[in-house]
Amino acid sequence: MKLVSFSLADGRIRPGALLEQTHRVVDLSVAGYGDTLAVIAAGITEPERGKTFPSYPLTEVRLYAPLCIPPRIFAIGLNYRDHAIESGMEIPTTPVVFFKLPTTIVGPGEPIVLPVNSTQPDYEAELAFVIGRGGFRISADQAMNHVYGYTIVNDVSARDVQFASTQWSLSKCFPTFCPLGPAVVTADEIPDPHVLQIGLSIDGEQLQNSNTRKLVFKIPELIEYISSITPLLPGDIVSTGTPPGVGLGRTPRRWLKPGETVTVTVEGLGSLTNPVVAE
Repeated sequence: MKLVSFSLADGRIRPGALLEQTHRVVDLSVAGYGDTLAVIAAGITEPERGKTFPSYPLTEVRLYAPLCIPPRIFAIGLNYRDHAIESGMEIPTTPVVFFKLPTTIVGPGEPIVLPVNSTQPDYEAELAFVIGRGGFRISADQAMNHVYGYTIVNDVSARDVQFASTQWSLSKCFPTFCPLGPAVVTADEIPDPHVLQIGLSIDGEQLQNSNTRKLVFKIPELIEYISSITPLLPGDIVSTGTPPGVGLGRTPRRWLKPGETVTVTVEGLGSLTNPVVAE
């Protein structure tokens, strides 16, 4: 199932299932789920059989980020070997974990707003996974049983803010710095998340092109590590890091500019497109 958040003309955001073949969205709120977090916590991976759900043409709905207010957003730094090298940093031996705040989230088609107090805004295509069943000290061999599904994240970063200190989180937390979506694709639709093509283009120019098989720390290792320190909760998002090709690693360096359009594509998950505007 492709879990989405959507609204009709009334503007009320509700959970839905995107049916790509028919270009329709099924309304899951009629089953009593107030939002997509409730669907995830209940472990729902398809509309209940035998129950009639209203559906709407995709052209008549507005899509939002599929998980608008997750409990937490964990992000992993330097998790592709080539990206660590292009960033001039050592390849980590322990996962590098930082946070993005829920206030950074925007959905497909919503603008990335470049803040006035940064001159080095960068892009980062990432595969993210969403926790379904929470837990504390989850072993790697049981970790995939805790994954509800997968989505796309653009980990937008203010590099000048990032490298002004040793703490990265605030540089990743400007409003709109976490484009997310367009859907959370349930784990049953992605047999192996570690063999997915991932890329990013700006105005049609391919700038990132890699495969998740090149992750330094794969999903079971990340779940085991994070949950050894803090219990994971249903709806937690973990963004697994970006491959090489970011603006920071280019010569000359290449920052996001107003008027551009950024598209992140992950095999099996679709594409996430956002325009770029100035604050």
